[in-house]
Amino acid sequence: MSRVLKYDIPGDDWRFTLEEAGGRVQPRGWPELFAPGLASPKRLVVDIGFGRGEFLLQLARSESESGFLGIERSFKRVLKMARRLARSEVRNVRLIESAAEGVVTELLPPESVACCWINFPDPWPKKRHHRRRLIAPAFVRDLASRLEPHGVLHIATDHVEYAAVIDGVLAAEPRLENAYAPMRYRTEVSGRSPTAYETEWRAQGRALRFFCYHRA
Repeated sequence: MSRVLKYDIPGDDWRFTLEEAGGRVQPRGWPELFAPGLASPKRLVVDIGFGRGEFLLQLARSESESGFLGIERSFKRVLKMARRLARSEVRNVRLIESAAEGVVTELLPPESVACCWINFPDPWPKKRHHRRRLIAPAFVRDLASRLEPHGVLHIATDHVEYAAVIDGVLAAEPRLENAYAPMRYRTEVSGRSPTAYETEWRAQGRALRFFCYHRA
């Protein structure tokens, strides 16, 4: 028996469309997106493709004075996360249902993001679908320009072939420097809170790859 999707939000609704968010960001910059729940966020953290949302929620709880922007293409996932936030005490998260490429280029000002997380993006393993992959030179170039000086980009994947592609794309971006050098990536990161999918994949014995680059 399938579950019925609940559309009501039992509290504050922290969702925005890209158009609504852009209207709020333009006049006074990205902090306006978090008013009035968080009047003066210290820094902006972006989680692209937050999935079930447990990783984003953990981050937001650990940094209550920072603003967290969750980006997800799936209406259902954004809705479920909005309901989860409404039942929580967390007030420093905002959600946008959109493709990440559009949010980065149309919403985020240059040098505005302190940290960006991209956990296990879809590897689109079939060759004819490779063009759909998120981690591509143009996107990484745009994202790098949105990182503030010394801002950090974290990417994780469980797909070995995609890891090689990610490695090449990140290494080729002149505005980024590998924080794990001379290693290209790590297979374990101390203190990292795993996503729900990450826990499942570890149990299956999948090879995980973690990249960390910062704005030069």
